[in-house]
Amino acid sequence: MIMVTGGAYEGKTDFVKSHFCCDIIDGRNCDFESVFTVECISNYHLLVKRLIENKQNVIEFTESLFRKNPDLIVIINEIGCGIVPLEKSDRIWREQVGKAGCMIAEKSDTVVRLICGIPTVIKGEL
Repeated sequence: MIMVTGGAYEGKTDFVKSHFCCDIIDGRNCDFESVFTVECISNYHLLVKRLIENKQNVIEFTESLFRKNPDLIVIINEIGCGIVPLEKSDRIWREQVGKAGCMIAEKSDTVVRLICGIPTVIKGEL
C-alpha cells in the first residue's frame, strides 16, 4: 500500500498520475465496494465522511482495505491541522479521518507528503 497525503490542492493526485500511471476513483462519489478492487482512490477523507453518514464503521472499513486491496494507493487530505470545527459531526469526521490516516500510514510500505507540489517521502521509498 502507498499513502499520499498533504493539504488541499497540494498536487497529490497529479503526483500519483505522474509517478504511478493508474486508474483513480474519487472517494467523494465512488461505490464503497469499488475501493477493494481499484488501483488508487483519491479523496479518502471524503469517503470517510460518506461512511459516517451511512453509519458504517470507518475503522473496520479501513482495516478491510489491508486484507482485500493491499496494493492500493490512497490519496488522503490532512484535515486535522486547522481550527477545531464547531459542529460535532465535523469534529467526529476530522477524528475519524485522522485515525484512518494513521492506520493507512502504519500499514503502507511508502508514505509521501506533498507541500506546495513538492513530494517528501516520509516512510519507505518510491
